[in-house]
Amino acid sequence: MNRRTTRTIAAALSLTAALAISGCSSDSDSGSGSKSGAAKPEMTVSGGYMPEPVNDKMAGAFMVIKNGSKTADKLVGVTSPLSDDLQIHETKDQKMQQVQAMDVPANGELKLERGGSHVMFMGLKNTPKVGEKVTVELRFEKADPVKVELDVKERTYNAKNSTAH
Repeated sequence: MNRRTTRTIAAALSLTAALAISGCSSDSDSGSGSKSGAAKPEMTVSGGYMPEPVNDKMAGAFMVIKNGSKTADKLVGVTSPLSDDLQIHETKDQKMQQVQAMDVPANGELKLERGGSHVMFMGLKNTPKVGEKVTVELRFEKADPVKVELDVKERTYNAKNSTAH
């Protein structure tokens, strides 16, 4: 009887797990049978750069984060060997403030650009020069981390696609 009870419980747990897994996958599938695990957002980054820092106290980073999935996500953190203190900043009413996260909409993008939202490096370990690259890792609430190499540009550089505002 004890062995029978154990088998019954094991079967019930297996069935519960199978139902939970199938419920999750059918929830986000909605006809796009080409991707398994479509619930996890897929992030890509383009146009990443850092203007050459004036000193080793702080620097900014700019890029476009594109979410190519039907699931919204949030940028929740950034790490880099260049600094132990990276912050996500937004600019509202001409004031820069640190935020804990930024939305990356489903099938949309988050633009980190001069005068707007950006990544801030505080207390640089060294001062990168024009032509060098700075590695960062973007961390998201749902998506896998994304490593990005930022080109260090002239201090006056502004991305060509930032013509609005």
